[in-house]
Amino acid sequence: MTRRTVRIAMNGVTGRMGHRQHLVRSILAIREQGGLVLGDGEVVWPEPVLVGRRAHALEELAERHGLTEWSTDLDAVLADDTVEIYFDAQVTSARVEAIKKAIAAGKHVYTEKPTATDVEGALDLARLARDAGIKHGVVQDKIFLPGMRKLKRLIDGGFFGEILSVRGEFGYWVFEGDWQEAQRPSWNYRAEDGGGIVVDMFPHWEYVLHELFGQVTSVTAHVRTHVPQRWDERGKPYEATADDAAYGIFELAGGAVAQINSSWTVRVNRDELVEFQVDGTHGSAVAGLRNCRVQHRSSTPKPVWNPDLPVTESFRDQWQEIPDNQEFDNGFKAQWELFLRHVIQDTPYTWDLLAGARGVQLAELGLKSSAEGRRLAIPELTL
Repeated sequence: MTRRTVRIAMNGVTGRMGHRQHLVRSILAIREQGGLVLGDGEVVWPEPVLVGRRAHALEELAERHGLTEWSTDLDAVLADDTVEIYFDAQVTSARVEAIKKAIAAGKHVYTEKPTATDVEGALDLARLARDAGIKHGVVQDKIFLPGMRKLKRLIDGGFFGEILSVRGEFGYWVFEGDWQEAQRPSWNYRAEDGGGIVVDMFPHWEYVLHELFGQVTSVTAHVRTHVPQRWDERGKPYEATADDAAYGIFELAGGAVAQINSSWTVRVNRDELVEFQVDGTHGSAVAGLRNCRVQHRSSTPKPVWNPDLPVTESFRDQWQEIPDNQEFDNGFKAQWELFLRHVIQDTPYTWDLLAGARGVQLAELGLKSSAEGRRLAIPELTL
């Protein structure tokens, strides 16, 4: 086999997500398996070039993982003709300018979401990428996770009959930062810095719903900031100006209705941090990130409502676990491999910057729906 080295500028990998999921569990994991085998006698060997603002953090990260290339000069890295792909995991407010530079330099672009702070900015990136003729992709990791793939298997097999509704619950308690350290960075709770659970999570819900159940055609949202004061990384109090909870209703093409609660102010009483219950005429399923349980109509019990007597049956035990039936890789890594194949072999790839713009659009209209107290139709985006 011949080995083809693909050099990737990875910007923002000193952050939690960029480091853990994209560098360690994706790019380095591909290297640990010997590269990505393309099936035509060629193996792709990803070579990361770490990019960021803090030299000491980049140097430490490179040394820790046995890497040699890092830089605080994005322009110089993009000017290097041997760098083929630009990846962005920065904070959203810094993303648009960097991606524009990468497109202008002729690099293929792969980026975290949201792709921009508003839908016009996101569409502008998609247009620039189209006109430049580069390959481009947006991270849509949830659909590559085991629970969602099992759910997709059920949908493709006709298990549900007509899908009627989707109910989603996501979230956990993020500590305020005074008496226990917060699990998320403080900028997440400042709207002026691009924070907020709507701009963070609604782009996820857009592609999950779109990919599995149908295009989102309208949104009704109620957004709140339940915890008005938090403490930052230096232990100083600050005003939380961004939303920390969102309650959304999404109408889907085909008639199904999805209701999804997203919250950083909820204590978990479910099997996984996110779960979706799908109800159809022939059966129902509850899927998380890893597991999926089903109840077919032929085995659906007949509960009787009687508030005067204690419950004598275990409702959870009446569901059947869906087997893996295959080995599931890390969802971020799985999408990285598909994007690398897209770049090198021109294989089909739909999770592009236009798809990313749909996520930004849903977040933007969700916030507008909450501010105006009304249901909003979602127009189809075109370039």
